Amino acid sequence: MKRLILTGVLGLAAGMTLPLAQAQKGLVVNTKSQGESQAVIALMQAQQAGPDAEIKAAEDLITKYSDTYYKETALVIEANAYQQKGDQARAQVYGEQVLKVNPKNFQVPNMLGTLIVQQTHEHDLDRDDKLASAQKYFNLTLDDLKSAEKPNKQMSDEQWTQAKKYLTAEAHNGLGLVELDKKSFDSAIAEFKSATDDAPDEPAFQVRLASAYMQGGKNAEAIAVCDKLLANPQLNAQIRQVAQNIKAASSAKK
Repeated sequence: MKRLILTGVLGLAAGMTLPLAQAQKGLVVNTKSQGESQAVIALMQAQQAGPDAEIKAAEDLITKYSDTYYKETALVIEANAYQQKGDQARAQVYGEQVLKVNPKNFQVPNMLGTLIVQQTHEHDLDRDDKLASAQKYFNLTLDDLKSAEKPNKQMSDEQWTQAKKYLTAEAHNGLGLVELDKKSFDSAIAEFKSATDDAPDEPAFQVRLASAYMQGGKNAEAIAVCDKLLANPQLNAQIRQVAQNIKAASSAKK
């Protein structure tokens, strides 16, 4: 499985776009004109209307007001919108623009690393370069989180701690995918175990750990992880199917 669920990014969206929530109440701050304030409000409202509306509103804001305080927020929203639309190339372009505005943004590197892994194939001539680039982005998240501050004051310390743990888990999950692509199974297992330690309730990380165990020849461990997953009656149907397949394949090799 190569699709990373960016719940860490989405979960912190409210934190990043807090000024937009204020805008809804007519409390737009750090704008230089009524027109810019209206563009910020339009961007906030577009988040309820789907990715196409978000892209248009973000472009309207940063095109008309290129030095807006909200440029980073707009670019994050636009990158996420393109990712939702399945346009990985544009999502990557706008994610990279976010880092030009704020090199210390601690959410977007996970997205960029994931997009690169998703677009890397076994016979790509530049495969090693792509995987190295993805690895760099995931490690950037881990480094930036060490000194990152809460994105808004309304977030409690407990919420911020949990958010950081999930973003950390996503980064380790991404590094696991890189190692899996490199067929470095022991390293992949270590990364996926780190991900499941930080986010023990995330089945996507657990099923990837099971896959790494199986590919690394550790079939008993793979089966144990799958059994734990399959015991959950609320398990996502797609993940359940993957876990069943891994268990069957691992059992056949024992």
